Amino acid sequence: MNRRQFLMTSGLFAAGGLSGLGMASRAQASPVTLTIQSARFALEANPTEGMVSLSPDAPPPVLRLRQGQPFVADVTNTLDDYTAMHWHGLRLPNAMDGVPYLTQIPMGQGDTYRYEFTPPDAGTYWYHPHCNTMAQMARGLTGVLIVDEAEDPGFDLDLPVNLRDWRLGEGSQFIDLFTARGAARGGTHGTVMTANWAQEPVYDAPAGGLVRLRLVATDTTRVYRLHLPGAEGQVIALDGHPLLVPVAFPTAEAPLILGPGQRADLAIRMPASEGQTLTLFNDQPGGLRTLLTLRATGPDSRHALADLRPLAPNPLPLPDLANAEVLEFVFGWSPGDGAVNNGFCGSLGYTFWSINRVSWPGDAADGGPLATLERGRTYILRLRNESPNDHPIHLHGLAFLPLRSDRREIASNWVDTAMLLERETMDVALVADNPGDWAFHCHVIEHQKTGLTGFLRIP
Repeated sequence: MNRRQFLMTSGLFAAGGLSGLGMASRAQASPVTLTIQSARFALEANPTEGMVSLSPDAPPPVLRLRQGQPFVADVTNTLDDYTAMHWHGLRLPNAMDGVPYLTQIPMGQGDTYRYEFTPPDAGTYWYHPHCNTMAQMARGLTGVLIVDEAEDPGFDLDLPVNLRDWRLGEGSQFIDLFTARGAARGGTHGTVMTANWAQEPVYDAPAGGLVRLRLVATDTTRVYRLHLPGAEGQVIALDGHPLLVPVAFPTAEAPLILGPGQRADLAIRMPASEGQTLTLFNDQPGGLRTLLTLRATGPDSRHALADLRPLAPNPLPLPDLANAEVLEFVFGWSPGDGAVNNGFCGSLGYTFWSINRVSWPGDAADGGPLATLERGRTYILRLRNESPNDHPIHLHGLAFLPLRSDRREIASNWVDTAMLLERETMDVALVADNPGDWAFHCHVIEHQKTGLTGFLRIP
């Protein structure tokens, strides 16, 4: 299906509105203007050319919304390439999800698309393109999105952290953003690791104060294994949602694993004395890497973690497990040399991966859904990883509860991205309450763009 055919047949226009979960009224909110554009920025000593951001010389901004209040954004594309903006983790109307051909037409140069919705859930989310995804994300277009709670939990510092790599070579300029070898395995890792587009930044926080550390893995590939030695803290949310079941604070022996697309909110009490520090490390091949440092400043605030107001649960429908239908999805190698369909959103030129033995040939493909779910019914999705590689499996438009794994103990907390380890099978439960065609894919972008993609339909 080409762009003109989509326009003629879909009935979804950029400024139009389909009723559904969280749709905003244009009369209720003033639009935020966002411009996708080329950028340059000094990630190292020399500015890197050919980056993509919402500013010519700065990272994509942290967007702050409020739970239950309308949000309207007019997103304009000034790039030569087509694009579309996806709001990762938000439960919103399908027409606002930003997936080319599935929910909207791709945005060409000079096009503007109006995204409008009312977020029902508070928490930590993020945004990124879903057309020419590999190139635009790898060049910088990943930003943190926060939906603030109606009641302030009481932190002294709220610190969003955008974790991501860059593929830079001589003169701090981009080298190949992906490789065939990487795409067929665990993905192609970057050469420069950053937090908020900075290497090993230091952030000041009140001594004895309370910090909300919002960790967002926006990298195209890297799986983070994080810990903060010596920190007094708690994990309070995953993928935006307050915990139902406690999760141990990360240690060197049991780090917090965050795959591409996943988020974790930590509540941390700063050391009491000025100048003392806490360091966030990533445990990776070759040893520990410093991601950022928190430095205590000023007199002891004498705050305690018990002073924080508990995060209110988000309004998610509880699964009816006794009457759930089980649907199995197998993630593995491509069964053969599948056709590649570039459309307007590009492909990597080859197919390596599949879901249920079918490789998704490209963003412009017109194949049917992996499954059609009855609206309002509970389902258990059996996610079976038959490969020796990790796959963070992301489902748009809904949240789900992990139930069990055949390899490890897992906590049953609401998430939108399940980190499948190699050869792991995991059951997750959801209620199919949000109508639409919802993308379902691995968030290692090289896997997504080489076949490990599909969609679920809720009529």
